[in-house]
Amino acid sequence: MKTGIFLSYIGLGSNLLHLTYCHQIAKKYGPVSVVTICKNLEQALEDDPLIKEVIYIDNYYKKFLDIFKLSKQLKVYNFNYFYIFYPSIRFFLASKMAGIKNIYTYQLFKKKDLHLVEAAQKFIKEKLNISSCPSETNFYVSEKKKEIAKKEIDKSKKNIVIGAGSSGPSTRWGESNFINLIKKLNENENTFFYILCGPNENEISKTIINAIEKKNCVSLSQKKIGELIPIISQCDLYVGNDSFGHHITSQCGIPSIVIMLDTPRAYTDYSVNQHRVIPTEINVDAITHDSRISPDMIKVDQVYKKILSLIKL
Repeated sequence: MKTGIFLSYIGLGSNLLHLTYCHQIAKKYGPVSVVTICKNLEQALEDDPLIKEVIYIDNYYKKFLDIFKLSKQLKVYNFNYFYIFYPSIRFFLASKMAGIKNIYTYQLFKKKDLHLVEAAQKFIKEKLNISSCPSETNFYVSEKKKEIAKKEIDKSKKNIVIGAGSSGPSTRWGESNFINLIKKLNENENTFFYILCGPNENEISKTIINAIEKKNCVSLSQKKIGELIPIISQCDLYVGNDSFGHHITSQCGIPSIVIMLDTPRAYTDYSVNQHRVIPTEINVDAITHDSRISPDMIKVDQVYKKILSLIKL
């Protein structure tokens, strides 16, 4: 018996937000196969015992007529059960054409105002016939990788992940704000910083690191996902933009401060370890992907105070 799951999200963070639901399905059927359009997900989940395989598809999902090619691809995997975490008519029809007997999907044609967490929880409770479903899970990092990471990290210091990168400019707090925050934190002698940016955001890391006189920052921008995850999983705090980093750290039990500029609250209130910072004059429910809040509306002191409320420097 083979169980497949389709996650209809390009961003790594959105996929990791759904990890707990993949785990719930795996607890019923055994390790699952995840079909994704996110190219980094396989590296992120390579240590997860509940994930049998991650199948990356970069074609056959954008156009309606792609369902014929997609159905042929799905048929190869011989899924007995297939869970589609999106109201996708293309994937539903392709799954039917692939001969999958048991197909479960979100209610079709109901894409508007889709709340990622609430929709996924409702879906899982109904389809697995369970009364409750946690919104977060434990993110798996192998013990071997943890031990290697611990040798690289000075655990006598407070190691802080600075999430300076993100999926787009509208979600970024900005280099100058992070620089000023690090300088303020460096008034304490006990800090070290890992600058988390994507490989195409190396200039952000350079700008921040070059501005810090103490030289207690290193960039993670050139490391692969599988290389940087063990490092951030052993840190004491995440503070930064909405990016994949806080989805990992929060599910590793690490306090994670997310600076909210252009991100719906669903991305940041599913874990007890997530802590939002928003402009004082804006209601969190009013923040969406189109908010484009000015980074200047969130002050360095505001973020600094939040840090002090969560960890002792």
